[in-house]
Amino acid sequence: MIKFKILIPCYNDWKSLFKLLNNIDNNISEIDAEFTVLVVNDCSTEKMPDTSFNFNKIKSIDLINIRKNQGHTRCNATGIKYLSEKKDFDYLLLMDGDGEDNPDDLPLIIKNALEKKNVSVVATRKKRSEGPVFTFLYKLHKMITLIFTGKNMNFGHYSCLTRNDVLLLSTKKTLWSNFAGAAKKYIPNLYGISTVRGFRYFGPSKMPLTGLVIHSLSIIASFKFQVLIRSILMIALFSFFHFQMNKDIIFIIFNFLVVIFCLIIFAVSKRENAEDFKDCLSRIKNVVNIHTIRL
Repeated sequence: MIKFKILIPCYNDWKSLFKLLNNIDNNISEIDAEFTVLVVNDCSTEKMPDTSFNFNKIKSIDLINIRKNQGHTRCNATGIKYLSEKKDFDYLLLMDGDGEDNPDDLPLIIKNALEKKNVSVVATRKKRSEGPVFTFLYKLHKMITLIFTGKNMNFGHYSCLTRNDVLLLSTKKTLWSNFAGAAKKYIPNLYGISTVRGFRYFGPSKMPLTGLVIHSLSIIASFKFQVLIRSILMIALFSFFHFQMNKDIIFIIFNFLVVIFCLIIFAVSKRENAEDFKDCLSRIKNVVNIHTIRL
């Protein structure tokens, strides 16, 4: 039987996690495969409530407890590293734990993953559920990313990876900084499924604006050498226009901004710490089972 692992990070949002797990179980009930879940607890300050699960399809749930808070992206990286070295599976499903990765899309994602066999599937966003400000910033991020890297980044964590692609990513330090950037950079074949981003189950997002900016820059930093090459070409082009148009100062300003942006990208790329990623399993406090179907 085909085996799916579902990886979900969680930080102080147990209520959303439990609702998500119930919705996942309902949506995979008709799929002929084995499903187990791995939750990465990012050193939550709120204790997980005592609860009893009554799932029909989810076979088991393991909980990785991290010693020190390290953020959503690095929890996913730790989970991928752990699964690649410790567990047997055929596919890995990555989902956020707040409901924005809509579990209603799981049957379609899984169907395509099984049909494509050796191709990983990502959930691309045809429509977002956030307000106009976030939507504008997201479009700006996509435009800047396309200009400086040539990559159309239209997906996040929500994906179904083949085992081979999981093993591949588990060796790449880029994963420690950004999942989407690492997937786009190293996985040769990605198949996109058009989805509508869901709504958070409870409360507003806990990520501040600075976190979103760093997240955006870390995606671009995954392709820092493409950024460098394109920046050099832009500077050459702006310099040409500067001398052709009576030394218009606007092109000097453009060049200055490009240089600053390039320096920022290379600074952000230092988040790709190979040693930290290599040793990430040492940050695990323990792994406990919180649910198993009794046969």
